[in-house]
Amino acid sequence: MFKDRLEAGELLAGQLGLYAGDNPLWLAIPRGGVAVAFPIWKRWGGELDLLITHKIGVPGQPELAVGAVSSDGTVILNDRLVETLQIPRTYLHRAVEETRQEINRRMDLYRGNRLPPTVEGRATIVVDDGVATGFTLLSALKGLRQKQPGKLVLAVPVGPPEALEMLKSEVDHLVFLSAPSYFAAVGQFYRKFDQVRDDQVLAWLNQAWSGKRPLSLEGNC
Repeated sequence: MFKDRLEAGELLAGQLGLYAGDNPLWLAIPRGGVAVAFPIWKRWGGELDLLITHKIGVPGQPELAVGAVSSDGTVILNDRLVETLQIPRTYLHRAVEETRQEINRRMDLYRGNRLPPTVEGRATIVVDDGVATGFTLLSALKGLRQKQPGKLVLAVPVGPPEALEMLKSEVDHLVFLSAPSYFAAVGQFYRKFDQVRDDQVLAWLNQAWSGKRPLSLEGNC
């Protein structure tokens, strides 16, 4: 069990040193993924930025994902679930548009007018605080692959074996610390799993974008 996301990031950083000399791009899934990625960037340098992805929930069951949208515009749908539950296409079109608007709002909040990072030819490591079903990460990874990174890596502290196995086929390298057979939720593997605040995300990003790596980590998330 991890004390918090910062500790998980420090432990994960120990598995990622092979990318340190490649000007790596650490793409964090906000908000929790930023808390994990910040200690990794602090240790190895490179560039820290964001990749926002949101699931599309089933009507009346928002926690059950029928699709996902990522900040690069990639949309994936679970066609089998759409057909089984007879989800109207009108609902899906509306949900995709609303999700895109929310992603754009969050990108404006976090990044402002900052230009997106270059992915092509670079070691690009997607970082999150854990994997549940893996469906939302799937859209992010598929979109990134189209941008032709030099190497595409997924780094997470914890996830169920079946979800990690699914995502493994989408990346060149999968890095994880724990894959417990009994898995209910990501939060069960953290002693502290409070929601990360937007101001914390902005503070970490501004620190990274200043190029000055701190000597120590403060707070717990």
